[in-house]
Amino acid sequence: MPQQRLKNPYISISIAQQLLELRHGQSLLKSFRISTAKNGPGEKFGSECTPRGRHRIRAKIGAGLPLMSVFVGRRPTGEIYSPETSLKYPNRDWILTRILWLGGMEAGKNRFGNVDTAKRYIYIHGSPETQVTGVPNSHGCIRMKNTDILDLFDHVDTSTYVLIAP
Repeated sequence: MPQQRLKNPYISISIAQQLLELRHGQSLLKSFRISTAKNGPGEKFGSECTPRGRHRIRAKIGAGLPLMSVFVGRRPTGEIYSPETSLKYPNRDWILTRILWLGGMEAGKNRFGNVDTAKRYIYIHGSPETQVTGVPNSHGCIRMKNTDILDLFDHVDTSTYVLIAP
């Protein structure tokens, strides 16, 4: 039997707590440990910071692909991440399993110009388990464990509201 989806869940992200929560109204549905930007919060293009404020999911990428699928430029490469793949490409910023591409909703803060979250290619995405430690270490995106992003992906839609707080 297919899983029934709640209408209008939203995502709350705490940079300080390195925590992503899926909520519906006042109810906490799920909670996940994450890793945000090692450079802290910020919105400017090229800063490698995690943008704050109100966002929406603008695209869901990777439905139906296997766990640990590798993406480059939002496209699956056909590879499945493994320790050997990691050694072969040691400088790759690993984006795995699923991508939730975010778009800012606040003009001048995280939308348009040099602060545009979507144009900065900020995602919630799967990462190697060693990179999701609850310690900020990304290049701006929100990193999740692969089984966690797979779970979250199935509970949200494009346009799901995402609030990123410091």
